[in-house]
Amino acid sequence: MSISPSDSTKNVLQMSVDGDEPPRAYVVEDSAVGGAGEIPIIDVGVFLPSSSPEPQVLDSELGKLRSALAKEGCFQAIGHGVSIELLNKLRDFAKEFFELPEQEKLKYSPSDENNKFEGYGNDIVISEKQVLDWNYRLFLCVFPHDSRNLNLWPQTPNAFRETLNEYVNNVKFVMEVMYKAIAKSLNIDEDSFSSQLGDRSPMNVRVNFYPTCSRPDLVLGVKAHTDGSALTVLLQDKEMEGLQVLVDEKWITVPVLPHALVVNVGDQMQIMSNGILKSPLHRAVTNSEKMRISVALFHIPEVEREIGAVDGLVDEERPKKYKSIKNYGAINYECYQKGIVPLDTLKI
Repeated sequence: MSISPSDSTKNVLQMSVDGDEPPRAYVVEDSAVGGAGEIPIIDVGVFLPSSSPEPQVLDSELGKLRSALAKEGCFQAIGHGVSIELLNKLRDFAKEFFELPEQEKLKYSPSDENNKFEGYGNDIVISEKQVLDWNYRLFLCVFPHDSRNLNLWPQTPNAFRETLNEYVNNVKFVMEVMYKAIAKSLNIDEDSFSSQLGDRSPMNVRVNFYPTCSRPDLVLGVKAHTDGSALTVLLQDKEMEGLQVLVDEKWITVPVLPHALVVNVGDQMQIMSNGILKSPLHRAVTNSEKMRISVALFHIPEVEREIGAVDGLVDEERPKKYKSIKNYGAINYECYQKGIVPLDTLKI
């Protein structure tokens, strides 16, 4: 079942406004505080088709890319070609949507019993022991176009749909460039990853809203997890930090760079790279003073596509680490809510 924002029990937003002590269901037993740190910053502009960098510059950025995705599993992308005006417009529209009256937002809640993921809402509860996340989200299928349920795409604020569509088209292009660059960094054919995904590989957007929380030391906006995607691109809030990544067994807070996009490896890319690239454990923290938004774009293979380690990345010294699989998403969410590492279920 899902926790509806209209449930009779006091919801997250009301508890935020009243400064209530969070219920036990939201308390994370081990929510160690993260510290300041950095993740790599990479100028992905050198990978764009319109770019003609010097060979040594390209080689340097490819080396940084491989190192970042093998160690941290993520990086801050600059030079991506998506305008700061578009990024800020989407951020502003996201905040405006979550500031709407609750009854207006509920128009975009899922009504299909078979599809509780799409639309406005929060956690889907699949276990009584599940720790709940302190957030609301607007989850939308955005590609292929014929998969879009436009009834769940907000008409308010005005131009939200057009802005989101423009953003998705821009980031889709950036992702296509990144798959080729990542493959080049591993010295394999540039289509090695994209060919496994399929021409109609789905893309989903999750617009996140994190209300203030009276106990950020006990409650997480999103509990620790890896993404079930191939790649994820995250647009952070332009002011408030909140994303943390586990690096060398320490939680690192990712700094806000208003013009940057955070790119991270998902579990399915870790499978395709035969474990060379790392799907990072990450989480979202809460804040007692200010709310925060973010926009995540997930790219996954077509459901019927079997994905597995690229042949060029398997040899005697590095045998195949994971079973090939179709529809990884089917196991990913359930494992996440139960605190199970999905990739562990596929190890050979």
